[in-house]
Amino acid sequence: MKEAPLVTRFAPSPNGRLHLGHAYSAIVAHDLARAAGGEFLLRIEDIDGPRSRNEHADEFRRDLEWLGLEWLEVPAQSTRLAQYRAAADTLRERGLLYPCSLTRREIAALPSRIGEDGVQYPGSARGMSDDCDMSDPNGGAALRLDIDRAMEWVGDIVWSDRVHGNAIADPRMFGDVVLVRKDLPAVYHLAVTLDDARDGVTLVTRGRDLLEATHIHRVLQELLELPVPQWHHHDLILDENGEKLAKSKGSAALAERREAGEDGHLLAEQLRLRAPRSWNLSRAVPFNQA
Repeated sequence: MKEAPLVTRFAPSPNGRLHLGHAYSAIVAHDLARAAGGEFLLRIEDIDGPRSRNEHADEFRRDLEWLGLEWLEVPAQSTRLAQYRAAADTLRERGLLYPCSLTRREIAALPSRIGEDGVQYPGSARGMSDDCDMSDPNGGAALRLDIDRAMEWVGDIVWSDRVHGNAIADPRMFGDVVLVRKDLPAVYHLAVTLDDARDGVTLVTRGRDLLEATHIHRVLQELLELPVPQWHHHDLILDENGEKLAKSKGSAALAERREAGEDGHLLAEQLRLRAPRSWNLSRAVPFNQA
């Protein structure tokens, strides 16, 4: 039986500019696909409300081209809202989702438990009325996954990571996660799982900081009868303080380096040559190098 072609993807959100961490993630996905004669996809995850800006998406394309990458672009998330709603409806009809209209402040005041992802929502809205109008962004409620019921539904399932090995899916560390926000038909967990399946992604490449989230995604795949890819969670590029780069921290943008005349192909080669856990920005190509 012929093995399916390797398909990877880079899926940035246009709510800020790309930095070196994004560049490394894109390069890993691109090179793994190319080495296997497969396909590298670009998907814009643009459902973050007013924070999503088309000019950032245009800048992403210029950044990737500057790095010397080639890709096939697939439809952005904003074109897939009906798909997300349909999946949420399926889960809700099975009794796996329940509405929760509590605010963050109200949730913070509840008795909570601590998991690997921090403070968990304790499931206080389970069993409450299910008559919320989800078509009304202001008067509706978020929808949470009843994780205990979901685990009863799927049983013991595993997932495979090329870097970290096999794992048994156990998303209870996150508690009853939100899958549908009051103002959006899907949050990251639901949207990315559906998108990867629809785009035919066979190897999900992303940073080590998202490794634990895969427990949730693997359960959603089983609940929605989606194909199961492999994963490749690469290490992160850290700043001089040993912390991961982030848009929210104002990490230097690729666009600034590009516009300053830096050689993007050379930068890409340096990122390929250095193990990310030992990457030190002080040893990177100087910001103003022509």
